[in-house]
Amino acid sequence: SIDKETASLVEKICKRYSLKKSEVVKLAFGYIDKAHINPSEAPESVKSELAKINKRQDDIIRFIRHYEEEQLNPMIRTTNSIALRFDAIGKTLETLILSQLEANQERQTAVLKKLSEQFCNHADVINSQSKQINALYQIHQRDYKKLFHLIQLYSELSACGVMDSKRKENMKAEISNLINI
Repeated sequence: SIDKETASLVEKICKRYSLKKSEVVKLAFGYIDKAHINPSEAPESVKSELAKINKRQDDIIRFIRHYEEEQLNPMIRTTNSIALRFDAIGKTLETLILSQLEANQERQTAVLKKLSEQFCNHADVINSQSKQINALYQIHQRDYKKLFHLIQLYSELSACGVMDSKRKENMKAEISNLINI
């Protein structure tokens, strides 16, 4: 059994939060258990509780500042110096790679120019040889026609009889002209 004052307090809490009496009691005991509150001890004043909380906050803030000074700030400085080194190394590598690429490109351009010159020289040689072959072919064709004509004339000459002396003389003159040309 509980006294009237406590019963009215429970009723007031039930009405305010729309809870049953059993729920209020259950929640109150749960709170006392979780907060590790000893109900037999008198509650301390709000000021002393706030002072404890403020002291605890100050302790936590001091710890955080100390941790920042001792641990975080050196790590941040180290990280920044590493980042700066990486940046410098990256720029150096970029410059080196670009210069190597440029040098390689210049070498490749020089090689390509030499190859182009050689191909042009070979093309000129091939063209001149082609012209020579064409000229020789033309000469060969002309000589072949001449030879064929000579063979025809000799054939006709051998076919001519004794009586065709005028014709023989004309053929001999023509053969002589063909040979001398």
